[in-house]
Amino acid sequence: MVDKSLNFETSLAGMKTADWLIAVEELCEENGYFEKLGNRHYAAFVEKSATLLVSFETLQGIPALSPLAQPLGWEMMLGHDWSSLCITSNGDTWFRDPDIYAYFDRLIDDGFFDDFEQVIFYGAGPCAYAAAAFSVASPEALILAVQPQATLDPRVTEWDDRFMTMRRTDFTSRYGFAPDMLEGAAKAYVIYDPNEQLDAMHAALFTRPYIQKLRMRHMGSAIQTDLLEMGQLEPLLLAISQNTLDDLSFAKMMRARREHLPYLRNVLKTLERSGRKQLIYAWAHNVSSRMRAPRFKNRLESLQKSMDLSED
Repeated sequence: MVDKSLNFETSLAGMKTADWLIAVEELCEENGYFEKLGNRHYAAFVEKSATLLVSFETLQGIPALSPLAQPLGWEMMLGHDWSSLCITSNGDTWFRDPDIYAYFDRLIDDGFFDDFEQVIFYGAGPCAYAAAAFSVASPEALILAVQPQATLDPRVTEWDDRFMTMRRTDFTSRYGFAPDMLEGAAKAYVIYDPNEQLDAMHAALFTRPYIQKLRMRHMGSAIQTDLLEMGQLEPLLLAISQNTLDDLSFAKMMRARREHLPYLRNVLKTLERSGRKQLIYAWAHNVSSRMRAPRFKNRLESLQKSMDLSED
């Protein structure tokens, strides 16, 4: 029975996983469906308009990233009336599961994606791998992949030692090598920090004419979180939908980093490692003059003493 008190603006925060799944199922019943896919995956579909966002997320990440503990795709649904298909995993599985393959096979056979004028696939990290890999199910789709892995097949990426427990997982069968699965895409965007060596090495495997790489230097290893905190994930998805995302528009959006302390601190750490005191001083002065940032103010004062510098 549907809980009539539930709506898409209801906070699902604090719920146990079983209760959360029940709530999502009830919310999907009126204009979509909720389906369990094997032991570790779920599909939640809500139809609103001719634009569909297919987001890959984890049960653990959703409450950590959303104040309402709702799928990220629902924010675009509420704010812009997009349809949402959220594929969720319990843990980081990279969605390498025959039940997932069978589900996308069924969507293809049913012509599911043909019912939409525009389809956008989105994910970050392991979910970005899945967004790229399964986008092949919807030719001419648009893809936004944040810090994607191309594959975890050790014969290709033996240099990536972050996910050793996945070494025996099959990445060679269907929907396997993510860059190849993007061949039919209208356009794909890969966001990463080139200073994160392993992420950059995976990004190199995505070098294709139809894939645009968007570099976010000094952002570190949690770019999705940073984009959400800066309020830039929604504008990115809108720009992709409107075909207005390019290097210039992306650079303008990322000026939000000027107010984002994690980024500012990462730049400071890089300058500290370089030992270039004049640049450190200029950076600390710039940040502390614009915002309340005790770390930068303290660093500025210590430099002023050691370098015998003073403000005009």
